Amino acid sequence: MLFRSLLAVGLSGAFALSCPVLAADSLPVLVIHGQQFEPGELALPAGTKLKLVIRNQDPLPAEFESSDLSREVLVPANGEVTIYVGPLEPGRYQFFNDFNRAMQGTVVAKGN
Repeated sequence: MLFRSLLAVGLSGAFALSCPVLAADSLPVLVIHGQQFEPGELALPAGTKLKLVIRNQDPLPAEFESSDLSREVLVPANGEVTIYVGPLEPGRYQFFNDFNRAMQGTVVAKGN
């Protein structure tokens, strides 16, 4: 499991280096704090590829995972990672912490 997580981090980094960012505005941030995702529902624009910062303020690592977004990445304790998402069709995309399945959230992709 940990190897898979580390591999996902490495592959995410390689993917990040090869893909330009299409959104020039400030980056959306998802915070892990008190064993919760904040916000629990993150609104993102549909149809746009963008960076998403996942910032872990807890003293324990987390594994951001989403089958809907095809993403899995280890977020170190008191650390952060950046992933690319999109372009997304309008809709709802579930995610969770694979180390604590009770931690769940939703990305809501909204049309223009």
